Amino acid sequence: MTRRKRIIFVLTIATIAVFALVFWLKRPKPVAIILDEVESGSVERTVTNTRAGTLKACRRARLSPSIGGQISSLPVHEGDLVKTGQVLFEIWNDDLTAQYELAGSELQASRARAKEACVQADVAKREANRLTQLRKKGLASDESVDQAVGQAKAKAAGCEAAKSTIKVSESKVAVAQAALDRTRLTAPFDGAVAEVNGELGEYVTPSPVGIPTPPAIDLIDTSCLYVVAPIDEVDAPEIRAGMTARISLDAFGKEYFKGKVRRVAPYVLDVEKQARTVDVEVEFVSEKDKANMLPGYTADVEVILDEKSKALRIPTEALLEGNRVFVYDTDSKTISEVDVETGLSNWQYTEIKTGLEQGQKIVTSIDRDGVVDGARVKPEARDKKK
Repeated sequence: MTRRKRIIFVLTIATIAVFALVFWLKRPKPVAIILDEVESGSVERTVTNTRAGTLKACRRARLSPSIGGQISSLPVHEGDLVKTGQVLFEIWNDDLTAQYELAGSELQASRARAKEACVQADVAKREANRLTQLRKKGLASDESVDQAVGQAKAKAAGCEAAKSTIKVSESKVAVAQAALDRTRLTAPFDGAVAEVNGELGEYVTPSPVGIPTPPAIDLIDTSCLYVVAPIDEVDAPEIRAGMTARISLDAFGKEYFKGKVRRVAPYVLDVEKQARTVDVEVEFVSEKDKANMLPGYTADVEVILDEKSKALRIPTEALLEGNRVFVYDTDSKTISEVDVETGLSNWQYTEIKTGLEQGQKIVTSIDRDGVVDGARVKPEARDKKK
């Protein structure tokens, strides 16, 4: 080989090497992806609320006085725990209190007069019986006996009349008590005072018909809590009372609580014409789960309609439209699309009937740029599931 040919050969080899180097440097870099494994586990078919639900108390009373007046007593404050029958709020009622005491005194007087009349009736009756026995022995005249019997009947009638006045007096006491009770708000159940609207000395008036006003006392029973959540009308027919559910609250992060459906509303809400819903109520299974929870929290529910304990499953986030997934090839470090047949599904897991085998690696970061069929990829670590 001549010197010229050798030079041409070397230059050709160098050119090819340069082109190969440039091609290698400019080739697409592997796409960083997150992988998950096809596994066997529990899969559920669930229904979730379409809009945020609300944590509510089983009993809540917004109390207001039935008459107007000046606040004379306000023994409770916001946050106080109260018992059934405890006075929460009182309007000035000295005049009604005096009337109640007067009615009570009249009742005592009526009872005393009735006792006196009945004692006299008893004495008259015994006297009439004594004279009747003496007349049989010829020791008393008919006139004296008739007079004694008549007197006994008159006294007996007086006794009954006096007893009737007791009932009248008792009714007066009840009327006075009812008038007095109208000036007081008492707790209808054990609970916590959520709100107090009013101060000592202020004048309050009852709410006019058709015009809502803030309650004087807002009382909540925090011992019984449940979640009300709107479910799409399409999903509602499958939900029944007693079904298992999960409850999550924004205030408690990703923590879930076991629940049970307690009621499905018998009507559809059409507040939003294009998204009609049915309210579903879910109660907590464990009483201790309700500790430190406050009515009004934002809450979501997930009602379990069906479940398989041992099913081939993948994370639902790995599923593409048309029931396809990206499968990772460990040898070529590439991904390829695979068609699958799915079964039960929820936001977390989807059952795979055909198309995948246990242990295969699939892509869950399907929304990243460059994640396409045949792409070179580079798996990266993912955060551990909590």
